[in-house]
Amino acid sequence: MVILGLTGSIGMGKTVAAGLFRRLGVPVHDADAAVHRLLGPGGGAVAAVAQAFPGVAAEGRVDRRELGRRVFGDAAALRRLEALLHPAVRLDQRAFLQGAARRGCRLAVLDVPLLFETGADLDCDAVAVVSAPRFVQLARVLARPGMTRARLAAVEAQQMPDAGKRRLADFVIPSGLGRRETLRAVGRVVAAAETLRPGRWPWAAPGKERRTDA
Repeated sequence: MVILGLTGSIGMGKTVAAGLFRRLGVPVHDADAAVHRLLGPGGGAVAAVAQAFPGVAAEGRVDRRELGRRVFGDAAALRRLEALLHPAVRLDQRAFLQGAARRGCRLAVLDVPLLFETGADLDCDAVAVVSAPRFVQLARVLARPGMTRARLAAVEAQQMPDAGKRRLADFVIPSGLGRRETLRAVGRVVAAAETLRPGRWPWAAPGKERRTDA
């Protein structure tokens, strides 16, 4: 089974692209959704996060807005949080990939916003980056409630620039030319990725995994 990493900077249209992969029958694991489950009611990371960041949890769930306030702009706090969440997300990804392999899937997608930044691209046979022109990106992001240019700059400071991601990518999916063209591009990526020789799956057993600085 080929593992394709899917990533893209804020506002580039990665969520839409992930939906198009699903539309074409490719299973997609959403790292952000996994984090939401881990921090939600009864989530597996609630206790650890509550201990590391007292006051962010109540009624068996983490207040993600308050947690975000605690770590936003605080590199050390963000690293503490990532050290708790990244291993849990990887276990969730492992379970997803195991299920896809059992079903005989030829291709599975790992949707990870900070794929390159966390070294998760090392888990993948190939990487697709979703990209749009800067003016399209800005229009999308600044239309979000509560978003400002200053906040966008702070978010982008945590991300590899789009140009760097495109240079490292095996595939680039344009998302600024309309959904139909994006669907065509995703279809081309699926066709090409399914011809690749798998090499990353199965992953090493838990406890013997690669180490990153994430």
